[in-house]
Amino acid sequence: MPTRRQVYEARIRRRATLAAAGSTLAVLLAIVVLIPLAPGWPAVKKSFFNGAVFAKTLPGLLDAFLLDVAIFAWSAPLIFLLGLLVALARDVRAPALYPLRLGAILYTDIFRGVPVILVIYLVGFGIPGLGLPRPWNSPYLWGTVALVLTYAAYVAEVFRTGIEAVHPSQRAAALSLGLSQRDTMRDVILPQAIRRVVPAQMNLFIALQKDVALLSFIGPVEIFRQAGVYKSLLANFTPYVGAALIFLAVTIPATRYADYLLAKQLRARS
Repeated sequence: MPTRRQVYEARIRRRATLAAAGSTLAVLLAIVVLIPLAPGWPAVKKSFFNGAVFAKTLPGLLDAFLLDVAIFAWSAPLIFLLGLLVALARDVRAPALYPLRLGAILYTDIFRGVPVILVIYLVGFGIPGLGLPRPWNSPYLWGTVALVLTYAAYVAEVFRTGIEAVHPSQRAAALSLGLSQRDTMRDVILPQAIRRVVPAQMNLFIALQKDVALLSFIGPVEIFRQAGVYKSLLANFTPYVGAALIFLAVTIPATRYADYLLAKQLRARS
């Protein structure tokens, strides 16, 4: 039988849920009722929410989105690996390896400080401008390199945060048992660090899925570029709305899953 406190807390939760549901419903009703009353709504509806244009362009947008998925699929493992290597380089403690640590610090500072679109332009146009033969002048190749270089810097910092979150006593205990620095990192520190940063890394990879669309500025015809083609052909902005819905269909479940992992992690610590 529930205690008085449990009954009270359940009543408070029900009230909070009802209040949240009521306020959300009120806002949605206000949007549905008030926006169509705006003078320019018919023109906006025709230009951005045209059902016929949406149905006509959706299959082509889905086909183009497969290229986004492919670029993400081959970029993500490279980002993970490079980010982990940079994080390990920042953690080296031997004085003789300080240049390696300094290089990792400079790398993360530079690529976290430059906007990703600038890196894409500089790498995507600069390196092919050297006159390299095919396939070494491909925008797919150098666009991928730009994404990997940028996102690996962020991933490295998240890994470094996880490594530093492991209490120093565990490193000291492992070393006192005779483990080498490498074995300590591999068998004691990294397994804990990686588990701790999974939600944060997932959020970065969700952002990567969206930023793949930036490669359209250097040539690849992915979903953003395809939406622009349809917009020019049909003189209508509905394809952009369709592209946004496709992104949301992928990113919202992934975001909710990342939040679930974070909440689960916090519950385990408490």
